[in-house]
Amino acid sequence: MNRASLEKRPDEVAAMFDDVAPKYDVVNDVLSLGQTRRWRKIVVDAVGAVPGQRVLDLAAGTGTSSEPYADAGIDVVACDFSIGMLTVGKRRRPDIEFVAGDATDLPFEDNSFDAATISFGLRNVNKPKKALSEMLRVTKPGGRLVIAEFSSPVLPVWRTMYTEYLMRALPSIARKVASNPDAYVYLAESIRAWPNQDGLAAWIAETGWEDVAYRNLTGGIVAVHRAVKPAAKSGGSPAK
Repeated sequence: MNRASLEKRPDEVAAMFDDVAPKYDVVNDVLSLGQTRRWRKIVVDAVGAVPGQRVLDLAAGTGTSSEPYADAGIDVVACDFSIGMLTVGKRRRPDIEFVAGDATDLPFEDNSFDAATISFGLRNVNKPKKALSEMLRVTKPGGRLVIAEFSSPVLPVWRTMYTEYLMRALPSIARKVASNPDAYVYLAESIRAWPNQDGLAAWIAETGWEDVAYRNLTGGIVAVHRAVKPAAKSGGSPAK
């Protein structure tokens, strides 16, 4: 299976996330066996933002990933294309700025953020390289990129077990706890079709980011990628 066979129109993906918005955070905790919170803390530490800086949290959904920044007094913008997700988030955290936006055509000025981050959302973008270029455009020179995404377990035995969980156990669990179980079947398939750690690192470098590196979490189930926008450049070339 490849990404092309899984591609949906942006409005279809947005509708899918609108459907799962009410229980999204709870279901994520269940399906990740409680690992989600640990992964998100590592992302926040990697971003390393301090008060006075501005952070773009892309594919922020209900804003769970944005909350640590806001709680630390950092100016964070939670951006997502799902109105349902944003509505749930704004109701829970009215102090956070929620903005509806397409990752491939961000509604922000050039060089307007000190850091850009996206957690478990890049693989749901129909043109991920274009999203990487857009994040480069809106980040200040010298600014940081941090991406957390599902990846490929490094040990073959662990990889086989994980694939079995994705394609068998995850949909079964989702049917019991999720409002739209079919959405989680799609998400499982999208994880399996996603590039591995080196593949995503290559995409990041191709779109103009520098000092690209990644760290495996939970045996490679998740990888946190880091990069920096070149200090001498004001933007990257759009991905083709």
